[in-house]
Amino acid sequence: MKKSIAMLTVVALALTLLAGCAGTTVVYCNQCTCPTGGHAATPETPTVGEGAVKTGLAIVTGVGKSEDAKLADYDVTVVAVNVDDQGVITACVIDSVSAKVNFDATGTVTSDLTAQVQTKNELGDSYGMVAYGGAKYEWYKQAQALANFAVGKTVAQLRSGAVDETGKAPAGSDLASSATIYLGGYVAAIEEAVKNATHLGAQAGDELQLAVKSALDGSKSATAEKEGVAQLDCTAMALNVKDGVITACAIDAVQAKVSFDTTGKITTDLTAQVKTKNQLGADYGMVAWGGAKFEWNEQAASFAKYVTGKTAAQVAGIAVTEGKPADADLAASVTIKIGDFQALVAKAFAK
Repeated sequence: MKKSIAMLTVVALALTLLAGCAGTTVVYCNQCTCPTGGHAATPETPTVGEGAVKTGLAIVTGVGKSEDAKLADYDVTVVAVNVDDQGVITACVIDSVSAKVNFDATGTVTSDLTAQVQTKNELGDSYGMVAYGGAKYEWYKQAQALANFAVGKTVAQLRSGAVDETGKAPAGSDLASSATIYLGGYVAAIEEAVKNATHLGAQAGDELQLAVKSALDGSKSATAEKEGVAQLDCTAMALNVKDGVITACAIDAVQAKVSFDTTGKITTDLTAQVKTKNQLGADYGMVAWGGAKFEWNEQAASFAKYVTGKTAAQVAGIAVTEGKPADADLAASVTIKIGDFQALVAKAFAK
Protein backbone atom coordinates (compact mmCIF):
# COMPACT_ATOMS: atom_id res chain seq x y z
CA MET A 1 0.00 0.00 0.00
CA LYS A 2 2.78 2.42 0.93
CA LYS A 3 4.55 1.60 -2.35
CA SER A 4 1.36 2.40 -4.28
CA ILE A 5 0.95 5.74 -2.54
CA ALA A 6 4.59 6.59 -3.18
CA MET A 7 4.24 5.70 -6.84
CA LEU A 8 1.12 7.87 -7.23
CA THR A 9 2.94 10.78 -5.60
CA VAL A 10 5.86 10.46 -8.00
CA VAL A 11 3.54 10.33 -11.01
CA ALA A 12 1.59 13.37 -9.84
CA LEU A 13 4.80 15.31 -9.26
CA ALA A 14 6.11 14.35 -12.70
CA LEU A 15 2.88 15.48 -14.36
CA THR A 16 3.03 18.79 -12.51
CA LEU A 17 6.60 19.44 -13.63
CA LEU A 18 5.82 18.57 -17.22
CA ALA A 19 2.75 20.81 -17.26
CA GLY A 20 4.73 23.69 -15.79
CA CYS A 21 7.48 23.24 -18.34
CA ALA A 22 5.09 23.15 -21.27
CA GLY A 23 3.31 26.22 -19.94
CA THR A 24 6.56 28.13 -19.75
CA THR A 25 7.27 27.38 -23.40
CA VAL A 26 3.91 28.68 -24.60
CA VAL A 27 3.53 31.66 -22.36
CA TYR A 28 6.94 33.18 -21.97
CA CYS A 29 9.73 32.02 -24.26
CA ASN A 30 11.47 29.14 -25.99
CA GLN A 31 13.72 28.25 -23.04
CA CYS A 32 11.87 25.07 -22.07
CA THR A 33 14.13 22.12 -21.23
CA CYS A 34 11.49 19.41 -21.56
CA PRO A 35 13.11 16.27 -22.98
CA THR A 36 10.35 15.75 -25.55
CA GLY A 37 11.25 18.83 -27.59
CA GLY A 38 7.91 18.58 -29.33
CA HIS A 39 6.86 22.23 -29.16
CA ALA A 40 5.83 24.37 -32.11
CA ALA A 41 8.48 26.68 -33.54
CA THR A 42 6.25 29.75 -33.15
CA PRO A 43 5.03 30.42 -29.57
CA GLU A 44 1.31 30.75 -29.13
CA THR A 45 -0.25 33.99 -27.91
CA PRO A 46 0.37 34.08 -24.15
CA THR A 47 -2.48 33.67 -21.70
CA VAL A 48 -3.16 37.01 -20.01
CA GLY A 49 -3.66 37.45 -16.30
CA GLU A 50 -6.54 38.95 -14.38
CA GLY A 51 -7.54 42.40 -13.21
CA ALA A 52 -7.79 45.87 -14.68
CA VAL A 53 -5.65 46.78 -17.69
CA LYS A 54 -4.78 50.09 -19.31
CA THR A 55 -5.80 50.84 -22.89
CA GLY A 56 -3.56 52.83 -25.22
CA LEU A 57 -3.77 54.17 -28.77
CA ALA A 58 -1.09 55.64 -31.04
CA ILE A 59 -1.13 57.19 -34.51
CA VAL A 60 2.27 57.79 -36.11
CA THR A 61 2.31 59.61 -39.44
CA GLY A 62 5.07 60.19 -41.98
CA VAL A 63 4.98 62.35 -45.13
CA GLY A 64 8.67 62.19 -46.04
CA LYS A 65 8.16 60.42 -49.37
CA SER A 66 6.10 63.29 -50.82
CA GLU A 67 7.43 64.85 -54.04
CA ASP A 68 7.14 68.25 -55.71
CA ALA A 69 4.60 68.50 -58.55
CA LYS A 70 3.71 64.88 -58.02
CA LEU A 71 2.16 63.72 -54.77
CA ALA A 72 1.70 63.89 -51.03
CA ASP A 73 2.56 60.42 -49.70
CA TYR A 74 1.11 59.43 -46.33
CA ASP A 75 2.35 56.50 -44.25
CA VAL A 76 0.25 56.11 -41.10
CA THR A 77 0.74 53.43 -38.45
CA VAL A 78 -2.05 52.89 -35.90
CA VAL A 79 -1.66 50.69 -32.82
CA ALA A 80 -4.00 49.76 -29.98
CA VAL A 81 -2.78 47.99 -26.84
CA ASN A 82 -3.88 46.77 -23.46
CA VAL A 83 -1.19 46.86 -20.77
CA ASP A 84 -1.16 45.66 -17.18
CA ASP A 85 0.23 47.64 -14.25
CA GLN A 86 3.60 45.90 -14.60
CA GLY A 87 3.95 47.25 -18.14
CA VAL A 88 3.28 43.90 -19.80
CA ILE A 89 1.33 44.07 -23.05
CA THR A 90 -1.75 41.85 -22.77
CA ALA A 91 -3.30 42.63 -26.17
CA CYS A 92 -2.08 44.36 -29.33
CA VAL A 93 -3.59 45.29 -32.70
CA ILE A 94 -1.64 46.94 -35.54
CA ASP A 95 -2.97 48.57 -38.69
CA SER A 96 -1.69 51.04 -41.26
CA VAL A 97 -2.92 53.50 -43.88
CA SER A 98 -0.98 54.14 -47.07
CA ALA A 99 -2.56 57.06 -48.91
CA LYS A 100 -1.57 59.45 -51.69
CA VAL A 101 -2.87 62.73 -53.10
CA ASN A 102 -1.57 63.53 -56.57
CA PHE A 103 -1.08 67.09 -57.82
CA ASP A 104 0.64 68.46 -60.92
CA ALA A 105 3.04 71.25 -61.81
CA THR A 106 0.20 73.79 -61.79
CA GLY A 107 -0.76 72.92 -58.21
CA THR A 108 -3.93 71.17 -59.35
CA VAL A 109 -5.08 68.13 -57.41
CA THR A 110 -5.61 65.23 -59.81
CA SER A 111 -6.65 62.45 -57.39
CA ASP A 112 -10.20 61.25 -56.87
CA LEU A 113 -10.79 62.70 -53.42
CA THR A 114 -14.02 60.77 -52.95
CA ALA A 115 -12.31 57.37 -53.24
CA GLN A 116 -12.49 55.13 -50.19
CA VAL A 117 -9.28 54.97 -48.17
CA GLN A 118 -8.87 51.45 -46.80
CA THR A 119 -6.36 50.32 -44.20
CA LYS A 120 -3.86 47.58 -44.96
CA ASN A 121 -5.77 45.15 -42.76
CA GLU A 122 -8.95 45.95 -44.69
CA LEU A 123 -7.17 45.48 -48.01
CA GLY A 124 -5.93 42.08 -46.87
CA ASP A 125 -4.52 40.00 -49.71
CA SER A 126 -5.33 42.72 -52.24
CA TYR A 127 -2.61 44.94 -50.74
CA GLY A 128 -0.34 42.93 -53.02
CA MET A 129 2.85 42.17 -51.11
CA VAL A 130 2.59 38.51 -52.09
CA ALA A 131 1.17 38.89 -55.58
CA TYR A 132 3.36 41.80 -56.70
CA GLY A 133 6.17 42.07 -54.18
CA GLY A 134 7.18 38.43 -53.90
CA ALA A 135 6.66 38.35 -50.15
CA LYS A 136 5.95 35.08 -48.39
CA TYR A 137 3.19 36.59 -46.26
CA GLU A 138 0.82 39.51 -46.83
CA TRP A 139 1.20 42.69 -44.75
CA TYR A 140 -1.71 42.01 -42.41
CA LYS A 141 -0.34 38.58 -41.53
CA GLN A 142 3.10 40.01 -40.80
CA ALA A 143 1.59 42.75 -38.65
CA GLN A 144 -0.43 40.14 -36.76
CA ALA A 145 2.76 38.12 -36.18
CA LEU A 146 4.41 41.15 -34.57
CA ALA A 147 1.29 41.91 -32.51
CA ASN A 148 1.22 38.31 -31.23
CA PHE A 149 4.94 38.52 -30.45
CA ALA A 150 4.36 41.69 -28.40
CA VAL A 151 1.81 40.05 -26.10
CA GLY A 152 3.33 38.94 -22.81
CA LYS A 153 6.26 41.35 -23.11
CA THR A 154 7.22 44.75 -21.79
CA VAL A 155 8.34 47.39 -24.27
CA ALA A 156 11.98 46.73 -23.35
CA GLN A 157 11.57 43.01 -23.97
CA LEU A 158 9.76 43.67 -27.23
CA ARG A 159 12.40 46.07 -28.47
CA SER A 160 15.28 43.72 -27.69
CA GLY A 161 13.59 40.65 -29.16
CA ALA A 162 11.69 41.95 -32.19
CA VAL A 163 14.31 43.96 -34.07
CA ASP A 164 18.04 43.97 -34.67
CA GLU A 165 20.27 46.88 -35.68
CA THR A 166 18.67 46.91 -39.15
CA GLY A 167 15.15 47.34 -37.79
CA LYS A 168 14.09 43.88 -38.91
CA ALA A 169 13.41 40.72 -36.92
CA PRO A 170 16.69 39.04 -35.89
CA ALA A 171 17.86 36.49 -38.46
CA GLY A 172 16.92 32.96 -37.54
CA SER A 173 14.28 34.01 -35.01
CA ASP A 174 10.72 32.69 -35.02
CA LEU A 175 9.47 36.20 -35.76
CA ALA A 176 11.77 36.53 -38.79
CA SER A 177 10.14 33.48 -40.35
CA SER A 178 6.74 35.22 -40.40
CA ALA A 179 7.59 38.94 -40.51
CA THR A 180 10.13 40.06 -43.11
CA ILE A 181 9.05 43.72 -43.36
CA TYR A 182 10.87 46.54 -41.59
CA LEU A 183 9.53 46.38 -38.04
CA GLY A 184 11.32 49.30 -36.39
CA GLY A 185 8.55 51.82 -37.02
CA TYR A 186 5.84 49.45 -35.83
CA VAL A 187 7.73 48.67 -32.62
CA ALA A 188 8.09 52.42 -32.02
CA ALA A 189 4.33 52.85 -32.53
CA ILE A 190 3.62 50.05 -30.04
CA GLU A 191 5.88 51.82 -27.56
CA GLU A 192 3.94 55.07 -28.12
CA ALA A 193 0.63 53.28 -27.55
CA VAL A 194 1.93 51.79 -24.30
CA LYS A 195 3.09 55.24 -23.19
CA ASN A 196 -0.41 56.60 -23.88
CA ALA A 197 -2.18 53.78 -22.05
CA THR A 198 -4.46 54.66 -19.12
CA HIS A 199 -7.09 52.88 -17.06
CA LEU A 200 -10.37 53.35 -18.93
CA GLY A 201 -12.34 50.41 -17.56
CA ALA A 202 -11.02 47.37 -19.42
CA GLN A 203 -10.24 44.09 -17.70
CA ALA A 204 -7.79 41.41 -18.77
CA GLY A 205 -9.50 39.14 -21.25
CA ASP A 206 -11.74 41.82 -22.77
CA GLU A 207 -11.65 41.84 -26.56
CA LEU A 208 -9.50 44.66 -27.96
CA GLN A 209 -10.56 46.10 -31.32
CA LEU A 210 -9.03 48.81 -33.49
CA ALA A 211 -11.09 50.79 -36.01
CA VAL A 212 -9.76 53.42 -38.42
CA LYS A 213 -11.57 55.84 -40.73
CA SER A 214 -9.73 58.02 -43.27
CA ALA A 215 -10.64 60.57 -45.94
CA LEU A 216 -8.87 62.84 -48.42
CA ASP A 217 -11.75 65.16 -49.28
CA GLY A 218 -10.25 68.10 -47.38
CA SER A 219 -7.61 68.49 -50.12
CA LYS A 220 -7.71 71.55 -52.38
CA SER A 221 -5.86 72.77 -55.49
CA ALA A 222 -3.59 75.80 -55.29
CA THR A 223 -4.79 79.20 -56.51
CA ALA A 224 -3.13 82.57 -57.01
CA GLU A 225 -4.59 83.65 -53.67
CA LYS A 226 -4.04 80.51 -51.60
CA GLU A 227 -1.72 77.53 -51.46
CA GLY A 228 -3.08 74.13 -52.27
CA VAL A 229 -3.22 71.41 -49.63
CA ALA A 230 -3.18 67.63 -49.71
CA GLN A 231 -5.00 66.62 -46.54
CA LEU A 232 -5.46 63.23 -44.93
CA ASP A 233 -7.98 63.08 -42.09
CA CYS A 234 -7.56 59.88 -40.12
CA THR A 235 -9.53 59.03 -36.96
CA ALA A 236 -8.84 55.92 -34.89
CA MET A 237 -10.55 54.22 -31.98
CA ALA A 238 -9.30 51.53 -29.59
CA LEU A 239 -12.25 49.69 -28.15
CA ASN A 240 -12.51 46.96 -25.52
CA VAL A 241 -15.63 44.81 -25.51
CA LYS A 242 -17.06 42.13 -23.25
CA ASP A 243 -20.38 40.38 -23.86
CA GLY A 244 -21.32 42.99 -26.45
CA VAL A 245 -20.72 45.95 -24.12
CA ILE A 246 -17.96 48.56 -24.44
CA THR A 247 -15.62 48.37 -21.43
CA ALA A 248 -13.06 50.95 -22.56
CA CYS A 249 -12.69 53.44 -25.40
CA ALA A 250 -9.84 55.66 -26.59
CA ILE A 251 -9.99 58.02 -29.58
CA ASP A 252 -7.40 60.05 -31.47
CA ALA A 253 -7.12 61.62 -34.91
CA VAL A 254 -4.57 63.18 -37.20
CA GLN A 255 -5.08 65.90 -39.77
CA ALA A 256 -1.99 65.60 -41.93
CA LYS A 257 -1.44 68.42 -44.42
CA VAL A 258 1.09 68.88 -47.22
CA SER A 259 0.88 72.37 -48.76
CA PHE A 260 2.08 73.33 -52.24
CA ASP A 261 2.04 76.37 -54.52
CA THR A 262 0.82 76.90 -58.08
CA THR A 263 4.00 75.34 -59.47
CA GLY A 264 3.48 72.18 -57.43
CA LYS A 265 6.38 73.09 -55.13
CA ILE A 266 5.84 71.64 -51.65
CA THR A 267 6.09 74.31 -48.96
CA THR A 268 5.59 72.04 -45.91
CA ASP A 269 8.55 70.81 -43.86
CA LEU A 270 8.33 67.09 -44.61
CA THR A 271 10.69 66.24 -41.73
CA ALA A 272 8.55 67.85 -39.02
CA GLN A 273 6.57 65.63 -36.65
CA VAL A 274 2.94 65.25 -37.66
CA LYS A 275 1.17 65.49 -34.32
CA THR A 276 -2.21 63.95 -33.57
CA LYS A 277 -5.06 66.02 -32.16
CA ASN A 278 -4.47 64.52 -28.72
CA GLN A 279 -0.79 65.44 -28.91
CA LEU A 280 -1.66 68.98 -30.03
CA GLY A 281 -4.11 69.46 -27.17
CA ALA A 282 -4.86 73.16 -26.79
CA ASP A 283 -2.61 73.94 -29.77
CA TYR A 284 -5.22 72.41 -32.06
CA GLY A 285 -7.04 75.68 -31.50
CA MET A 286 -10.73 74.88 -31.19
CA VAL A 287 -10.95 76.97 -28.03
CA ALA A 288 -8.51 79.74 -28.92
CA TRP A 289 -9.58 80.19 -32.54
CA GLY A 290 -12.91 78.43 -32.91
CA GLY A 291 -14.66 79.70 -29.80
CA ALA A 292 -15.36 76.18 -28.55
CA LYS A 293 -15.88 75.52 -24.86
CA PHE A 294 -13.71 72.41 -24.91
CA GLU A 295 -10.73 71.37 -27.03
CA TRP A 296 -10.98 68.45 -29.49
CA ASN A 297 -9.06 66.01 -27.31
CA GLU A 298 -11.32 66.81 -24.35
CA GLN A 299 -14.47 66.30 -26.41
CA ALA A 300 -13.18 63.01 -27.85
CA ALA A 301 -12.39 61.79 -24.34
CA SER A 302 -15.88 62.81 -23.16
CA PHE A 303 -17.50 60.85 -25.99
CA ALA A 304 -15.31 57.83 -25.21
CA LYS A 305 -16.35 57.94 -21.55
CA TYR A 306 -20.02 58.39 -22.48
CA VAL A 307 -20.15 55.28 -24.69
CA THR A 308 -18.33 53.08 -22.18
CA GLY A 309 -20.91 50.67 -20.77
CA LYS A 310 -23.07 50.85 -23.90
CA THR A 311 -23.74 48.41 -26.73
CA ALA A 312 -23.17 49.14 -30.41
CA ALA A 313 -26.90 49.61 -30.89
CA GLN A 314 -27.06 52.15 -28.08
CA VAL A 315 -24.16 54.12 -29.57
CA ALA A 316 -25.77 54.07 -33.02
CA GLY A 317 -28.98 55.33 -31.43
CA ILE A 318 -27.45 58.44 -29.84
CA ALA A 319 -29.67 61.30 -30.94
CA VAL A 320 -28.04 64.01 -33.05
CA THR A 321 -29.02 67.35 -34.48
CA GLU A 322 -27.10 68.32 -37.62
CA GLY A 323 -24.55 65.67 -36.67
CA LYS A 324 -24.00 66.99 -33.16
CA PRO A 325 -25.22 65.35 -29.94
CA ALA A 326 -28.80 66.16 -28.98
CA ASP A 327 -28.58 64.33 -25.65
CA ALA A 328 -28.18 66.97 -22.96
CA ASP A 329 -25.60 65.07 -20.93
CA LEU A 330 -23.36 64.44 -23.93
CA ALA A 331 -23.97 67.84 -25.52
CA ALA A 332 -22.71 69.51 -22.36
CA SER A 333 -19.16 68.43 -23.16
CA VAL A 334 -19.26 67.40 -26.84
CA THR A 335 -20.21 70.04 -29.42
CA ILE A 336 -18.45 68.57 -32.47
CA LYS A 337 -20.09 66.23 -34.96
CA ILE A 338 -19.96 62.63 -33.74
CA GLY A 339 -20.80 60.72 -36.93
CA ASP A 340 -17.23 59.47 -37.40
CA PHE A 341 -17.09 58.30 -33.78
CA GLN A 342 -20.34 56.38 -34.14
CA ALA A 343 -19.11 54.87 -37.41
CA LEU A 344 -15.92 53.68 -35.73
CA VAL A 345 -17.87 51.93 -32.98
CA ALA A 346 -20.02 50.19 -35.58
CA LYS A 347 -16.90 49.24 -37.53
CA ALA A 348 -15.19 47.78 -34.45
CA PHE A 349 -18.24 45.66 -33.56
CA ALA A 350 -18.52 44.42 -37.14
CA LYS A 351 -15.10 42.74 -37.01
